[in-house]
Amino acid sequence: MSSIIYSILVIVSMTFAVRASNNMLATTIPLLVKYNLNFNGVMIGLISAIFSVSTFFMSGFINSSLKSKDRRILFITSSIIYAILFPFFAIANFISVWILSIAVGFVLGALMPNIITSASLYPDQRVRERVVSIYTLALSLSLIVGPTIESAILTKISLRQTFVFFGIFGILTAILSFFIKFPQEEVKTTTVRASHIFKNVGFRMSVINNLMYNVPFAMITVFGGIYAKEMFHVNYAIVTLMFSLFFSTSFVSRLFLTIKPPQNIPLQMLVSTLLTGLGLIILLISNNIFIYSISFLILGIPHGLTYPLSLLTLTRTFPPELRNRANSYFFSILTAIGTLIPIIFGVTIEFFGMKMTFVFITIFVFTLLIFLKRISKGFEQR
Repeated sequence: MSSIIYSILVIVSMTFAVRASNNMLATTIPLLVKYNLNFNGVMIGLISAIFSVSTFFMSGFINSSLKSKDRRILFITSSIIYAILFPFFAIANFISVWILSIAVGFVLGALMPNIITSASLYPDQRVRERVVSIYTLALSLSLIVGPTIESAILTKISLRQTFVFFGIFGILTAILSFFIKFPQEEVKTTTVRASHIFKNVGFRMSVINNLMYNVPFAMITVFGGIYAKEMFHVNYAIVTLMFSLFFSTSFVSRLFLTIKPPQNIPLQMLVSTLLTGLGLIILLISNNIFIYSISFLILGIPHGLTYPLSLLTLTRTFPPELRNRANSYFFSILTAIGTLIPIIFGVTIEFFGMKMTFVFITIFVFTLLIFLKRISKGFEQR
């Protein structure tokens, strides 16, 4: 029992440090390049995309193909590089911000899939699913605390200086990387084709489920703060505080899943989708910052549900020796989608504006719901 508690503490601490700092980059780089480096909508989308594509390359092509011992070396090395590079965003110029985004995105591709795999190593299903839920709970907690801290320090220091402050989380990541557990060598994975993973019903359901939320979440992360600032003329502190509200309801949702693991995953995925649609509709009709904030509170609920439901589906449908590959492919597909989305949004915003882009996203969410319902019929509850 003591070893499990120790392992959970390491996983939670590392998850908190990586996600708090990673989310800070995702939400603050767009503000930095727009208001300090004068990027337009297309360029903002492009730099967010290039960040994701480097993550995709590392996760999908390098991390997924390595043996456990080699992945551990890559994991620790990437954590150290991440800690070194993070503060340099504070002095980034028009050229170096691109180089830093590519490099940091690349090393992040070796971090998250291995933390996910570490959380799903336990043979007992109840223990495994609770640890996975606790892992996602740590994600939400970091996404509450991170923006709250940033909101507070932005009243004292500049936007650029916040990158130096959040470099502390990068240092913590590097230290904790030495204590993350890795599985025994996955002997069987070398004989399994990628198509075997992709054809799995649970895998496809997980991807579609997350896609339904990742699309609006990507828009909110990259352009949500800019939309609030331009529509309602709020300051940076209010923008980051809104993200704290968003992640607060996400945290409550994940706390619920930790206390009560899901029995009917397809049903909860359906509820999550409907809440996403409702939140987007309220966002579209908002005419003041108060109503806009309510939409963030509602959208936080499916954000809390979607990711853990997808991870639990993967743990229920793949044996331990296949989980690293399944997690790596799952993470890389999501980051690949995240690569295209900011570019598409950047172009769409230039031609149609932010509000119309949110309309397109709302239609997309309800359309994708049809595909999820069809695929989930073949999913056997376990």
